[in-house]
Amino acid sequence: MAQNYDVVIMGGGTGGYVAAIRSAQLGLKTAIVEKGNLGGTCLHKGCIPSKALLRSAEVYATTKNHAADFGVVTGDVSLDFSRVQQRKQAIVDQLHAGVQGLMKKGKIDVYEGIGRILGPSIFSPNAGTVSVEMANGEENEMLIPNNVIIATGSRPRSLPGLTIDGEFVMSSDEALQMQELPKSILIVGGGVIGIEWASMLNDFGVEVTVIEYADRIIPTEDKDVSKEMLKLLSKKGVKFAIGAKVMADTLETGDNGVTIQAEVKDGMETFNAEKMLVSVGRQANVENIGLENTDIIVEKGFIQVKPSFQTKESHIYAIGDVIGGLQLAHVASHEGITAVEHIKGNNPHAINYDLVSRCVYSNPEAASVGITEEQAKEKGHDVKVGKFSFKAIGKALVYGESDGFVKIIADKETNDILGVHMIGPHVTDMISEAGLAMVLDATPWEIAETIHPHPTLSEVMGEAALAVDGKAIHS
Repeated sequence: MAQNYDVVIMGGGTGGYVAAIRSAQLGLKTAIVEKGNLGGTCLHKGCIPSKALLRSAEVYATTKNHAADFGVVTGDVSLDFSRVQQRKQAIVDQLHAGVQGLMKKGKIDVYEGIGRILGPSIFSPNAGTVSVEMANGEENEMLIPNNVIIATGSRPRSLPGLTIDGEFVMSSDEALQMQELPKSILIVGGGVIGIEWASMLNDFGVEVTVIEYADRIIPTEDKDVSKEMLKLLSKKGVKFAIGAKVMADTLETGDNGVTIQAEVKDGMETFNAEKMLVSVGRQANVENIGLENTDIIVEKGFIQVKPSFQTKESHIYAIGDVIGGLQLAHVASHEGITAVEHIKGNNPHAINYDLVSRCVYSNPEAASVGITEEQAKEKGHDVKVGKFSFKAIGKALVYGESDGFVKIIADKETNDILGVHMIGPHVTDMISEAGLAMVLDATPWEIAETIHPHPTLSEVMGEAALAVDGKAIHS
């Protein structure tokens, strides 16, 4: 049976379902095709479950290692990892039910199955009809949309030769489903996901070694943040091999767990652990969705789009991880909204990706918006920098978390803020002030003039802003 729609969205992840909601709000007849669960990677295999585990790890480590610092006598502290997993799943299930409710509220049709774009056919003279192979085995549904939004997301990438077997060698997908914690683990990749897992598993009491190919961990962040993260995680017991190239052909698995060699500065080094987590980025889901039936261009594994998120087929859009760029849930959501607004003819503003906040939910947390000091200098800016430590912030001392700092980079001539970089307690919540400041084209002086309540962690923003011009009060 053929059904007509204004918009059909392929993929019900964060970008897809948010686009569907906005589409319905604008009065467009809308459908989603999703082969798994609504909410996608973020809700079921990424953002939410990993942060639930990170929170449990933080509570466990704080109670076990630091309760006495607060005058709290706990006695023996133990971990019931099965309950940790139960809590994680309960949060996911609650949010999943919420997304399902939003679909019903918006009268959005949801097709459970695999969608593929067809070329010109009896259904339409243009490419874009979506054939849905229904998950329940029923006859394929044919959806005839005026517009298609591809939001098929991404999956964990591996390295050639490092086969994910789910037992010894895992991606983050398998790691989230572990029923027991290993005694030791090798994490290949020291980017955002790798560092979050290193922090989490270390807090759970796992012996962690991170093997990173680049010359520093979280290499997309400011060098000062990267250096501080390395110092603080090393202090907690995480081991690092930096500038190390994993030799996949040396991988051995068996009774002794996982053994692999890596090329390091001084030669070859052998690493051994009970498990291995491969965390080397994500690749777009562009296969088997019918792109070959269209004129859509795929380069380096990602769908190419205009600022409006139109592909070469003007009525077919693409958003989220499948187009590369910042593979973040909040970015996918805004891309989805922008695409739908363009479909409606509302002439939305193009997204400025320099104004997107980025977060690392490790312990300590890191967050940033804008460009790094190194990037600013490469772009020719004459910079001035303000940096302020949490050690001088009363609320950080009250929390017992005073490591880290806030760093603000500004242009000397224009006084424009170029970037804000944070590491320390709750900075993933505080980065939005910096993001808003950049959206409003604020100067460090304007941030400093904002009266930050005392005692709060946010005072560090005011002090760092003052520090840009050498006027910090408490340093």
